[in-house]
Amino acid sequence: MGPRAGVPVNPGLILFVWLTAHCSRPQAEGFSQGGLDASRADTWASANTSLLQGFWCQPASQLSQDQLSALIRRMASQQVLLKAWQLSCLANLAARRGLQGDFAQHPPDLLLFYNLAQVREADCRAFTRRAAQGDMELLANLPDQRAALQHLALACLGGPPTRLSASDLLLLGVLVCDMDASSIVASDPHVLQNLQRCPRLTPAQQAALNTLLARGRTMLGPPSSWNLEGLQALGPLAAYISPSLWMQVQEAVGLAFFGSMVATYRAGTLSQRDARRFVTSFLEAKAKSWSSRPKRGTGRPCVRGNITAATLQDNLFLLHYDCLQLESCLGSRVLRANLDPLLQHPLPAECQRVVKAKLARVYPSGIPEEQLQLITSLVYLYSFTEIGQWNITSRNTVMALLASDVALENQTEAILQKFLDHKGRVTSALLVAIGGSRLCWMSPQQIQAIQPSEFRLAGALDISSCPQSRKNVLYTKAREAFGSTGTTAAYYRFMRPYLGGAPVEELQYLAQANVSMDIHTFTNLNPQVLQNLSIDKVTTLLGQNVGDLQKARSHPAISSWLRSLNRSALGELGLDTDPSGPSGPTRLTTTIPNTIPWAPHLATTSRRPGKEAPTSGSPPAHLGYLPLAVALPSSLLWLLYWGTLGPGGDCSRGTCMMTSEHSAVPAPHAGKLGLVDGAGHLPRPPCKPRAHTTWPCPTS
Repeated sequence: MGPRAGVPVNPGLILFVWLTAHCSRPQAEGFSQGGLDASRADTWASANTSLLQGFWCQPASQLSQDQLSALIRRMASQQVLLKAWQLSCLANLAARRGLQGDFAQHPPDLLLFYNLAQVREADCRAFTRRAAQGDMELLANLPDQRAALQHLALACLGGPPTRLSASDLLLLGVLVCDMDASSIVASDPHVLQNLQRCPRLTPAQQAALNTLLARGRTMLGPPSSWNLEGLQALGPLAAYISPSLWMQVQEAVGLAFFGSMVATYRAGTLSQRDARRFVTSFLEAKAKSWSSRPKRGTGRPCVRGNITAATLQDNLFLLHYDCLQLESCLGSRVLRANLDPLLQHPLPAECQRVVKAKLARVYPSGIPEEQLQLITSLVYLYSFTEIGQWNITSRNTVMALLASDVALENQTEAILQKFLDHKGRVTSALLVAIGGSRLCWMSPQQIQAIQPSEFRLAGALDISSCPQSRKNVLYTKAREAFGSTGTTAAYYRFMRPYLGGAPVEELQYLAQANVSMDIHTFTNLNPQVLQNLSIDKVTTLLGQNVGDLQKARSHPAISSWLRSLNRSALGELGLDTDPSGPSGPTRLTTTIPNTIPWAPHLATTSRRPGKEAPTSGSPPAHLGYLPLAVALPSSLLWLLYWGTLGPGGDCSRGTCMMTSEHSAVPAPHAGKLGLVDGAGHLPRPPCKPRAHTTWPCPTS
């Protein structure tokens, strides 16, 4: 089971190999006939938390109820952060195992994906309170599930209240982030604690926040009585305070808070977005209140005195030097020697343009490479032509320039091109460092230049934000990197992040292979390709996750596909077009196997599902009683073996050859377990040649 040289072993596979291997020995220490000893699993998982982040549903589906329960509890206690695609299928798996009732011991993020129709009325408040501790951004592709959580929360409160009390707000938690401005304004002042957890506020919510603060009924009191401690307690909400309110704050308090915010930004604990929003608002207020601020053309261009290295260390620098004074008082020599401390200040956009213009005068032939690593906050101001004057030879320079969230499409392509022009190479380490979103902005030629081995080593990169044209190119590159993977299960595991560019033939093949695609991956498929999938293909492609269509039926790609179906076709899928559905034009009306449709009411039964029922008509068998070869289906063994071997292994004639020319390792017990056919090949779902494509079926 040794890994192929140069290919990383997915840690999630190691976890499941460990679990299943130990479960095959019922007499081993820590294991009973009832399955895995939870304390043993917890102890091991506690020391290997990073392995839990590699969670994958397909091997996890082979675990018993007790084993899966222990795994989920450890995820909660270790605060393991999973992705949306992992959580959605894990929620379905836990529900099928009858574990949703144990929600109090599960990660809050997982509760966001649970079937809300299974929440008992008696558990409504407890479930909502715990779910409201999760990250609602994980539901970005499940708009109907997000709306259903709001409905559930309001049902717990007995219906939409006219005013949210402190206890209501404690229950709602982060769900307040989805509420409208009028509800926020009418809430108890403790709503500020809820709003602090919102990743961002809409303009209407920002206005509501300022209305609350202006009324003086919060813990801060009226603006004229605000103090430093109270403002600091606002956390990220302080960035939304309007200029009109800053004008009412005592000057000494405002100056002290301004200095603390800049210090926090320079220490790297305040985002650039929040810092610039705050500084812009605060400076606007001061510009209105300080009528003596010098103007251009007064004959006194540098009133405050020349800027020095010591000046730039002052956290109140931007209060003493506005953008006009910055242009007049910053000399070329000081700029060259102090570019880093200058750009550590959250300069407003106008001041950034002043610095850029000065750099152009100081370095007319292009900014030196050692200085380029310092201007990450300015990159978005430079054109393709201007970047063409730079000299980029170091991977560290590329990472510095592209690690910032301000570089846009043109800048990304231009920076990488300058690096490639100097014989640079896009390695796996560079891809991981700059993130999958940067792939969206590379040119097709730059993507094609990435070596398949480097693409393979980079692992799963998130390209969900890419335009469709780039997804198509990245899919082709991924096929080049992973197309020779030995089994369909392992092939799907590596290709999943890149299926947004897959043609219809690929999706039909994966449906035939019963991969049970998660809803997050499904919503990121090419919408035009999705239109060409029949109901039967979609149902088969999603498999046990097909019930999640109801959670995403308002997603643009899903909604468009549903609109293309006639009423008869919707009926086959268990959907109708009743406009009175809880959150969209369609809703589930019939039960889909292994799922329970969403309903706008709470389940009143107090009966919890017991041990999972056998899904194949056979009596349930505990893994603890069986040898590993019998307890696990051959598909799981393929996945465990190939996940360790990595893509690219050659398994012809029943022997898996590593890419190293001196290593050849036979697949363990492949013949004895019936994993090879009469010709000595690993069996796989039948593969038909893909029409209109240049790639073959994955090799056996």
